[in-house]
Amino acid sequence: MLNLVLFGPPGAGKGTQSEKLIEKYALVHLSTGDIFRANIKGETELGKLAKSFMDKGELVPDAVTISMLEDVVNKQVNPKGFIFDGFPRTSAQADALDKFLAGKNWKISAMLALEVNDEELKKRLLLRGKESGRPDDANPEVIQNRINVYNRDTAPLKNYYEAQGKYRGVKGIGTIEEIFNGLCKEIDTLK
Repeated sequence: MLNLVLFGPPGAGKGTQSEKLIEKYALVHLSTGDIFRANIKGETELGKLAKSFMDKGELVPDAVTISMLEDVVNKQVNPKGFIFDGFPRTSAQADALDKFLAGKNWKISAMLALEVNDEELKKRLLLRGKESGRPDDANPEVIQNRINVYNRDTAPLKNYYEAQGKYRGVKGIGTIEEIFNGLCKEIDTLK
C-alpha cells in the first residue's frame, strides 16, 4: 500500500499535483481542506468549529481534524493507498496518523514536500483568491498569517519524517508537468 503525505505551504500546488498523482497511482485523495470545506458547507458542528479557526488563518485543532480524517479513511473499501494532502501539519498529528494507520497494519510510505519560496506563495494565493473566490486566499494579511503559521508550526514536521527516512523534497517551482515528474521520480523509488 502506497501512503503519501503531500507536504508544502499554502499555495505550493498540493491540490493540483494530488489530482495528477491520484490518476497515475490510483490513490484516494484525502485533503483536509476539502474535508473541512465539506463539513463547513454541510454546517456540521465540526465544520462550524473548523471555520472559526480557518477564518483567522489558524490551524484547526488536532482532535477536530483527526476525527474528520478518520471518518473518511474508514469509509474506503480496499484502497490501494492514500495521499494525505494538508495533513499532518504538526508532529502530534503525524504521531496520531501513524498510530491510526498502525491499527490498520498500514504506514506512511513517504512525505513528498513541495518546496516553494514565500514570495511565490503570496502571488499564487492572491491569484487563487481572485479566481476561486476563496476568502482565505483574498486577504494579504490572512495569507501572511497562514505562511507564518506554516513556517512556525508545520515546517518542523520535516524533521519528524527525516528521522524515519521518509522525507523527500521536490522543487515546487516550474511547470505543472516538471513538478509532477519530480514527484513521480520520488514515488517510483519507493516501489
